[in-house]
Amino acid sequence: MILLLAQNLFTNPPATGPITPAGAVVDPALDPSMVESINATWAERLDIFHGHIGVFIVAFLVTLLVTPVCRALAVANGVIDRPDDVRKNHKFPVAYLGGLAVFLGMIAAIAFSYLSFRFPDLGLLQLHKSTKFAEIAPVPIAILIGMTVVMLVGLFDDVTNIAPMQKIGGQLFAAAALAYSDIGVKLASQVLRPVGEIIGNPALTWTIPIGSTGITLDLIYWAGTITIALFVLGACNASNLVDGLDGLLSGLTAICGIGLLVIALGLAAADDGPLDHARIVLCLAMVGACLGFLPHNFNPATIFLGDAGSLLLGYMTIAIILTLGDTGRTNLVLAGLVIYAVPIIDTALAIIRRRLAGKKLSEGDSDHLHHMLKRMTGVKGAAFILYAIGLVFAILGVVMTLERARMTYALVLVAGCFIAVTAIKSARRKHFEEEAKRLAQNKAAGKGAGPALPPGAPATPSAAPASTPADQGIPA
Repeated sequence: MILLLAQNLFTNPPATGPITPAGAVVDPALDPSMVESINATWAERLDIFHGHIGVFIVAFLVTLLVTPVCRALAVANGVIDRPDDVRKNHKFPVAYLGGLAVFLGMIAAIAFSYLSFRFPDLGLLQLHKSTKFAEIAPVPIAILIGMTVVMLVGLFDDVTNIAPMQKIGGQLFAAAALAYSDIGVKLASQVLRPVGEIIGNPALTWTIPIGSTGITLDLIYWAGTITIALFVLGACNASNLVDGLDGLLSGLTAICGIGLLVIALGLAAADDGPLDHARIVLCLAMVGACLGFLPHNFNPATIFLGDAGSLLLGYMTIAIILTLGDTGRTNLVLAGLVIYAVPIIDTALAIIRRRLAGKKLSEGDSDHLHHMLKRMTGVKGAAFILYAIGLVFAILGVVMTLERARMTYALVLVAGCFIAVTAIKSARRKHFEEEAKRLAQNKAAGKGAGPALPPGAPATPSAAPASTPADQGIPA
């Protein structure tokens, strides 16, 4: 059964073709229009990208221009990050509220797309025309609600230091908004559908006889809903953890957004589903806002993202990844997670490292990937190295969507494990050095104690009886 699930997930695309009048899904392998699927030509991708380029420009310019205003506002109100001798080793206090600038850039870009969607005759955007779906949806309101709540929770934490549970509550609310709008709830279908076929219930739905009509239990929906909550919590906190160097998170998120944009353009060219337009807008808004903020945030930074920005970028990234599974393509969600691999790997290593050290998971340390690289190459060198690693994973994630990707999965596994083992080894170097020193001391102590005694001999030799004058031949 496990082999069947693995073969279905890694080799066969999910059935996401046109819906027949009877409701049956046509096998994409039999539908010539879906054979190309994500393998759309680069010319088609570029055409769609050019039609939406205005979203990127608005996000970039608004963020670039608003960031100095947010910095001045932060300085005037004392919302600044002061250096210390442990982890915050910047030379002078740096303003927060960068997350607010990024949020405003994204909101402006999404509002621009709404305007273009509402008034297509203005020619602001060349909207993608679907030939298979009656309606192409704009960016769902649920995503706007979620990003607003997450940003506000982070902003309150930047200003007043709210409790961790309050931040988690805000993130769960944002996840619930996605689930309520059915964004990402189908991502488990490609994994669970083979189980349903084995047990004779492909839809994995059951009707519980309660009341006059009964209650329908949809296993795929609820599995997807739980996964959404875990994904949102994980991504928000993963981005927050990796935001430890000037320009690191904004640059990494821009790279992730570009990789996700390539996949989104391929899906739009293949007419994958109603969210094709919204997915492209979200990618372009996120990339534009990150690149507009990066000149202010790169070393030496004049403003930081703060929790408002790091939580927001984590939420936006995972929301885009979840939309990749809108038509049940779990393999595309996996590809999106590979593109987002650097924050995921760093967070997983932090959990393992703190467990091994007997520390609380919430207890900070200076052994993250960026900390170790900073000690070797400096702030800029560490940022560029992690940019390069993020770019490699972004390319691998895109390649996973173009062909049957067993080799790419193997490369991702090898790269991830290599980074993990190297990072754990480096983080535990002090432990290994202390262990070696202790063994050396034990060995030295053993040499100084004289030759080893034969088995059964007393550890301390018995004292000889004191001699008497008679024993020495002296008269008493």
